[in-house]
Formats: sequence, structure tokens, C-alpha cells
Amino acid sequence: MEGGSRTEDKKSLKWFLIKRFLIVMLLILISEELIGLLYDKLVIPWVSLLLRSQHISVTSSGSPVVSILQLLLYILASFLPDGISAYVQLMISRHAEGSLQLAVDVPAAGERWGVLIRLVVVVMFLLLIFMSVLPYLIGAFYYYRIVTKKVNELMEAEKEQQLAYDRQRNLLLSDIAHDIKTPITTLCSYSKALSDDVVQGEKRQEYLDAIYNKSMRMSELITLLFEYVKMDSSGFELHRETCDLGEILRETAAALYTDFEDRGIELQVEIPAGPVSCSVDKVQMARAVTNLLTNAVRYGREGGRTLVRLAAGKITVADDGMEIDAAFAQHIFEPFTRGDKARSTKGGSGLGLSIAAKIVEMHGGELKLDCDYGQGYTKAFQIVLKMAET
Repeated sequence: MEGGSRTEDKKSLKWFLIKRFLIVMLLILISEELIGLLYDKLVIPWVSLLLRSQHISVTSSGSPVVSILQLLLYILASFLPDGISAYVQLMISRHAEGSLQLAVDVPAAGERWGVLIRLVVVVMFLLLIFMSVLPYLIGAFYYYRIVTKKVNELMEAEKEQQLAYDRQRNLLLSDIAHDIKTPITTLCSYSKALSDDVVQGEKRQEYLDAIYNKSMRMSELITLLFEYVKMDSSGFELHRETCDLGEILRETAAALYTDFEDRGIELQVEIPAGPVSCSVDKVQMARAVTNLLTNAVRYGREGGRTLVRLAAGKITVADDGMEIDAAFAQHIFEPFTRGDKARSTKGGSGLGLSIAAKIVEMHGGELKLDCDYGQGYTKAFQIVLKMAET
């Protein structure tokens, strides 16, 4: 169902973002450790050596980033007038006490090489600060890229799903129009003949019977279509209760017994004597089983047999009618899916199996077609209830 697909997409996106976020955080942590190692083992010793040539000694025991900032401010303060420079450097030294130890004897500001070296140190420390925040910048950019790519992929997939849904809806409307037009044409022609008093006697009764049958056919189609659309509506929900699956099968089979009898089909029922309790919507589950049995009546072999079996939380409806080819079997649970022969001779709508599949899916189960069931049966529809309790 479309709603279920969107829910899965949201879950997939959520876990995708969480996993990628954790990966980015791990990469940032590793990068920080590598930069810290580079800072402690290479940069600080080299900078200390350089600064000692300008009578500046540095020892650091705190955070590399904090130490860099404090040292940078200390160097920049040397460009201020003498009195202000000494005061600012004193305040920085007090603030950095315990983490950054500085001892400075800076050459006069007018000495060209001393100013140049201090400028080089400032630029170098700015680069170190940039290196410190670089993992965060790269991580944020990488995360932005992968999230944007994933969202675009999901939007494209949703667009494709919408196009597929529109195509299926148009096909559904076309099939509905076809199935309703045929009996309406018959109704119009027969009723016109009766209205014009063209037919008399037994022929008249034959026309009346045809009008009745076609009207019932249209009523059945509209009812099935209503049930199919209703289950896709946002307000539809199951009303679960603990029921006896065996009792549901017995009642459903009994209600259709005369239909099997009219076609000479032997109905074999294999249901455990004891209760088989399960949490289901009794009305909807009975409708799903009814649709499977109706399908067996309509497409089963006249004079043949149909099996209704309940075992291990699995409901089986098998018949010995016409076999179903593999290509058709792949689409058999789609709405209005029928072969041309079925459309013209059996009068089925193709909605019954689709409705049954929807009902079973909403119960958390699966409706499967077994074209190799054996035991003399050509096919079997099986409702597998994952939440069944025996």
C-alpha cells in the first residue's frame, strides 16, 4: 500500500541520517586526534624554537586550540604601544596560568626582522586555528552533500511511485468503465425491446431475467469497488478481536455451499475440531476468505473439488480448475487482473483477490498463490497469518 511505502521511506531516511551522522562524528574525532598529535609533536616544538630566537619561550599543557588562541593574542598584543602591550600581555598570562606559560622579551617594534617574524607567527597560528576547525567544516559539508543526495533520491522515487500510481489508477478507471459499459448496453437494449413491446411470451421472461442478472452483476462490481477504495482511505481501520479462525471458515464455507453445489463442485473442509484463536477483524477476514471461495466457485472445474484447510495459522483454499501460468500469476493480486477468457466468459471483476490481499496485508500477513500445491489440485491460495496464535 502507498501509505506503508511512505512509512518505510521515512524509516529508511531516519536510519540513513543517523548512521551518516555517527560516521561524520567519528571522522571528526579521528581528525581532531591527528591534528592534536601534529600540534603536540611537531608544531609546538617548532614554534617554540622559532619564538626563542625572538626571546619568547612557550610551554603548553592545556587544550591545543585554547593555547593557540592565547598565544596568538599574546603575539598580537606586542604590536600595541608599550604600556598597553605590557598590560594586555599580563592579563593574558594570568588568564592562561596553568595551561600556557609565556616568557617574552620582544625586540623593539621598529626592528624590521622582529616584526616580520611576529607576522609570520600570527599567520601560522591563524592557519593552525583553521586546521583545528577544518574537520568540522569538512564534516558539515560532507553531511550536507549526502543528506541532499539521499533526499533527492527519495523525492525521485516518490515521483516515480506517483507516476506508477497514476498509471494504475487510469487503468483501473478504464477497466471499471469497460465492466460497467457491457451490462449497461445489455440493459438498455433489452429494456428498450420490452418498452417497445417487441418481445412476447417466454422471450419476454428471458429478457427480464437477463436484465436482473446484469443489474446484480453491476451491483456486485460497485460493491467490490467500494470495498477496494474504502480500504485505501485514511479513516479505514481494522477492528480486531480474538476470534476462532475455524469458526470463521465454517461460517463462510456454509454460506457459499449452495454455490458450490450448483456447479457440482465437492467442497472438502479440513478444520481442527478445537478453537484456533487469533486476533483479527472478523468481518474483514471473513470477506477475504469469501473472495477466495468465490474465486474457486467461478474458476474451479465444474464437477471438480475445492479444499478449505486450516493448519498452523495458515488458511488454504485450493481447487482443481484451470491452471494459472507463471506470467499471469505475478500480477494476479493487482486490481482488474484477468485473462481475456476470464473477462469474457466467467464474469469476474478481478477485484476480489486484490481486496483479499489488502485485507491480509493489513493484518500483517501475506496472501500467496501456490501453483504447485499437489494432492490433485492445480492451484492454492494461502493466507499466512504471522500473528496467528494456535
